[in-house]
Amino acid sequence: MERGRPVKAPAAKGRGGATLSTFKYEGAKQDPPLTEAGPVPADLYWERITYFLNKVIPVANEEKVRMACHPHDPGMPPGKGWRGVETVLGSVDGLKKFVSIQESPYHGLNFCQGTVSEMLVKPGREIYDVIRWFGSRGKIFNVHFRNIKGGFLDFREVHPDEGDVDMIKAARTYKEVGYSGMLMPDHVPKIEGDTGGRQAFAFAFGYIRAILQVLESEA
Repeated sequence: MERGRPVKAPAAKGRGGATLSTFKYEGAKQDPPLTEAGPVPADLYWERITYFLNKVIPVANEEKVRMACHPHDPGMPPGKGWRGVETVLGSVDGLKKFVSIQESPYHGLNFCQGTVSEMLVKPGREIYDVIRWFGSRGKIFNVHFRNIKGGFLDFREVHPDEGDVDMIKAARTYKEVGYSGMLMPDHVPKIEGDTGGRQAFAFAFGYIRAILQVLESEA
């Protein structure tokens, strides 16, 4: 496991020899076939999620604390999941259901743009309307602003400027829906000699700042 997610494909090489985290569902060996939790079908998972939200969100309302949930990463085939666990928050429909269980301005998402892109067949075309759906409803509390190449069940995590999603268009979409929170880098490629990913993160931060300057100049 890497960052809490299954890694079932050899790492790919990217620009400048960077190592890219890679996921490919087809042919992946799910070993052992079950986790310690045993089979967790979708209905049981939703039952547990609903119980949690019904207990926690009313308290969040009272204390005015925003609860931002990160989606399941990566999304899995419906009815199959991974090692017996159906990752119900690994699809756009699942996330829509999630935010509707408790209607509250304090119940929303840590909107990982990379993870949501991984749920889509054509993220370079589809992600903007997904941003609009959640953003227009005030359900995006913060953003992991990263990019991928590929799509559902077969993708690579790349530098933000070389993926399939137009990041300037994505940033404009967040602005369009009134989002005013953070755009944070996430899951940067690994560069030889770059201890702790400092160079890669510095590049990502600089890229985000440049995009914000573009948007500021358009105001």
